[in-house]
Amino acid sequence: MKPARMITLAGMTVGVILSACTFETNSNPSPAFTLPPPTGTSSPLPTSTITLTSTLTSTPTFINCIPETADYCIVDPFFTFQRPIAPPGTDKIDRSYPYGSTEGKTRPPHHGVEFYNPSGMPVLAAATGTVYFAGNDTGRLFSPWSNFYGNLVVLKHELPGTTIEILYTLYAHLSKVEVATDQVVTAGQKIGEVGTSGSAQGSHLHFEVRIDPQDYGSTLNPELWLSPHPGNGTLSLLAIDQNGKSIFPFFNIQYFPDRSTAAIAAFPVDSYSTETVNTRDPWNEIAALGDQPAGWYRVTFIWQGVLYERWAEIQAGGVTRMFLRLK
Repeated sequence: MKPARMITLAGMTVGVILSACTFETNSNPSPAFTLPPPTGTSSPLPTSTITLTSTLTSTPTFINCIPETADYCIVDPFFTFQRPIAPPGTDKIDRSYPYGSTEGKTRPPHHGVEFYNPSGMPVLAAATGTVYFAGNDTGRLFSPWSNFYGNLVVLKHELPGTTIEILYTLYAHLSKVEVATDQVVTAGQKIGEVGTSGSAQGSHLHFEVRIDPQDYGSTLNPELWLSPHPGNGTLSLLAIDQNGKSIFPFFNIQYFPDRSTAAIAAFPVDSYSTETVNTRDPWNEIAALGDQPAGWYRVTFIWQGVLYERWAEIQAGGVTRMFLRLK
């Protein structure tokens, strides 16, 4: 498949395309590096930087991927689930330990996301479904060891006509379970309360999306399945080398409401190995930044000593797919 643009740099030709493709996993990490902190304005890039600027303009209409011409694409999302916490609770995902993160290789890869709230905060069904399990995991495993999740609820959701027709959501560390196995629940129904049971570090809800309810390795990134807040969208990233193997850089992402103004927020986003998480996700991404305001995002990363820069637009209610292929 021919990339849209080819640039030769230090003996390496880099092409960037956008599409789904077949690829293998490359577990070799990038060299250690430190990205400069975000500044008030975009500074000139060093000569070793590759700059690829999208030609897309702001529009509420999602744009289909055209691999030969697009720098990125904005596609119809899989926002199947509503947030399991409602205001006045904190319904935003905690960014300190996102999906797939190892917190600098100090913890195992995270198979879900966290919503930090005080004990007793209502936990809501993310979609209509049937209770697959309700109780605690001292006698039935949903993870590598017993009493990992503590009190939990697992819901089964039948989604005919979608990419994955059955998905499961898992709600862990609960202080109280208020449903029973085989019970039918509706979206937004209270199923329990936030707590600290199991291996929780502080009071919070641990939330997962799974393909197989009993398979700890079948999780998907909830940021690509949870509906964002109004006016927000989601960015997914995939990068592969010249051999078609995934690479796993550390991304620095800056948010610009308008590209003519200064960045007003920055996010460190680590990639995650699909050998341990996200093994069957239709997006095939290796990193994601969910529920972010519509606008422009500057994505930079270093690979084999070269700094790469890309720009992408997030549109409200959509998923922006950025697919970088090194050639």
